[in-house]
Amino acid sequence: MIPREILKKIRQIELRTNRLVNETLGGQYHSVFKGQGMNFEEVREYQPGDEVRSIDWNVTARMNHPFVKKFVEERELTLMLVVDVSGSGLFGSGAQSKRELAAEIASVLAFSAIRNNDKVGLILFSEDIEKYIPPKKGRRHVLRVIREVLFHEPKKRGTNLSDALDFLNRVTAHRAIAVVISDFIGQPTPSAKKRSDRISPARSFLSESLVQSAFVSLRSTNKRHDVIAIQVVDRYELELPALGRLVFKDAETGEVVEINTNELRKRSAFAERQSKSQADLLRILRSANIDTIPLRTDQPYAGALGRFFETREKRRRHG
Repeated sequence: MIPREILKKIRQIELRTNRLVNETLGGQYHSVFKGQGMNFEEVREYQPGDEVRSIDWNVTARMNHPFVKKFVEERELTLMLVVDVSGSGLFGSGAQSKRELAAEIASVLAFSAIRNNDKVGLILFSEDIEKYIPPKKGRRHVLRVIREVLFHEPKKRGTNLSDALDFLNRVTAHRAIAVVISDFIGQPTPSAKKRSDRISPARSFLSESLVQSAFVSLRSTNKRHDVIAIQVVDRYELELPALGRLVFKDAETGEVVEINTNELRKRSAFAERQSKSQADLLRILRSANIDTIPLRTDQPYAGALGRFFETREKRRRHG
């Protein structure tokens, strides 16, 4: 029996995201993702108005008059949500934690998918694979996905993005839309390095980019699937508030850093470092041909998602 407060929280997310899906993003999802999967159906005679680039020149040469290839849109796609549930997701300096925002984004994408008759699957990862839900359709299935993103209690605190991507490739045989939702910062586990309380900004001093260590896996996964990276961060992971001497503990490693946030020099150095880290993250993902959507817990996400879909649609039309 699911506790009433959990059901209430899930229902609130469903209500908030459904309007956005039905009025805006659901249609954008269809135009961007459905259009990229086309299956060959038949060859037929050329008719006035057909595109010249659809002519089948081999058949045309044999039959001595033009024939065109006819394609039909793929009826069904698979959306795989690959969500980071490591310790860092618990942090949130405002009304919403990173984990809660991740659940809301997952909800928007999942409801957009089932609105278009697609399947939705889920992989939750920390430094291990925490949970795998095979792709299915339907509202009840999506509500289960949201529940797991919000309330799953991870067994481990660290993060291993490479293993999560390798697992995705093992369990997903056909090409899928793979959306990785993470803060993309953390201490890579030893196995990831070989291949290439309340969490706080301490991790920014103590850790290296997960993306750097997982670059090979990201690039190879994007060749098999359409990988999209959604980065979820809190404002205080980008710039420190002036609140005096603070002690920060990294919930993934247990390491502690003490910082006097009243010192402008230290706050400026922190902001400069974080700005460089963000630029490096985008550069690395771009070099792997992966689209990135940066989101913050203190800012609305609808505009960022809308701009992503618009950019994708323009690229598809002109590609």
